Amino acid sequence: MTDIPDLQRVTTEYVAVEDRVRISGEAADGATIVLWLTQRLLNLLVPRLTGGLEQPDSTGDALLQGFAQQAAEASLSPQPAVEATTPAASWRVDSVDILSGPDGVALTFRSDEGPAARLSLANEPLRQWLSILRRQYQAAGWIDRVWPAWMEDDMRPAARPDATPFH
Repeated sequence: MTDIPDLQRVTTEYVAVEDRVRISGEAADGATIVLWLTQRLLNLLVPRLTGGLEQPDSTGDALLQGFAQQAAEASLSPQPAVEATTPAASWRVDSVDILSGPDGVALTFRSDEGPAARLSLANEPLRQWLSILRRQYQAAGWIDRVWPAWMEDDMRPAARPDATPFH
């Protein structure tokens, strides 16, 4: 069995010409790996990831989830993008294995050839990545019914006036 690269950093963006989301990931050895995710796959993945963030005993309290989401987004600091110009490998993702725990998730992206890459995210980086992914949904003009109410801007607590939005 070949080693599955663990992605250390990722850049997630919608590519209109492909009508897919591209994840450009940097592995521990510095190699760039490109993963292509379809809307259909993301529509299945997003509810699993957002559902895993909700506490089973809180019945998904939207206000508490909104606060946690806002805090995660506020702590997101811009990083240099992972460049997808000369990737070591590129795959269309056909499925994603999700290993969930109380502190985060490990995602194993699979192509028809087998495991392509793994991405481990603690809960706060997971919330940050989901926020970025939601913005890509909006950029694509995809229907965003897969997103929970607590991620909708009008359902979340108002930001502090001195807060600077992340672009």
